[in-house]
Amino acid sequence: MTSQNIVQFDGPTILKAENVAVYYGDKQVLRDVMLSVPTHKITALIGPSGSGKSTLLRCFNRMNDLIRGARVEGQVTYHDQDLYDPEVDPVEVRRRIGMVFQKPNPFPKSIYENITWGARINGYRGTMDELVERSLRRAALWDEVKDRLHENALSLSGGQQQRLCIARAIAIEPEVILMDEPASALDPIATLKIEELMHELKENYTILIVTHNMQQAARVSDYTAMMMLTEDRNSATVIEFGKTQAIFTHPRDRRTEDYITGRIG
Repeated sequence: MTSQNIVQFDGPTILKAENVAVYYGDKQVLRDVMLSVPTHKITALIGPSGSGKSTLLRCFNRMNDLIRGARVEGQVTYHDQDLYDPEVDPVEVRRRIGMVFQKPNPFPKSIYENITWGARINGYRGTMDELVERSLRRAALWDEVKDRLHENALSLSGGQQQRLCIARAIAIEPEVILMDEPASALDPIATLKIEELMHELKENYTILIVTHNMQQAARVSDYTAMMMLTEDRNSATVIEFGKTQAIFTHPRDRRTEDYITGRIG
């Protein structure tokens, strides 16, 4: 890891990428990525379009496995365990490291069934009613839907659907929640609710978020990783990583400063 990416955390790290490269077929899209994600913090991935943010995010729960021709080199660890070890079950990885996508994607089922679906598949043995209420409360949605649990989830507003997707991820009891532009399709009021929710969730979860919104990254994250295309523009990497306040006020890499101030991007 370059000197400008070495960060001293207040507590332990939960995820690490070391010398990670990602290829889609013959095309290399990530190169020499080094990143440590601290526990119970919000870490933001920022950078121009095409700088590999979503690709890196998907490395941490093996979603790239689902893309034909994709391969990951280097080491990605969770609690120091290699996530790409042949003996590691990617389904179990995704249970422990949940994901919320850019566009809300509730199942065309009831609100109740959206929450219980993953729990049933994973053999949950507790009381489903309690799980539903707990998950919806943690996603700050319970009071809005408690009398509508058996209505179709698609009847909810966009912001409510996104919080339902967060509740659905929480229901399978992950340690980490990956968020890929979770508020980009939402109006400002719904976006604010998602940001407030993230602050609450980090008490119990580690959050890694991709965002194009610099103000959002500054508002919600504790740490920020800046991603940029390499000099040959054929792949991307993390060029700077640190506490969010430092990244936004005293960036050490000129390219970070240029991006944050809008000179590039």
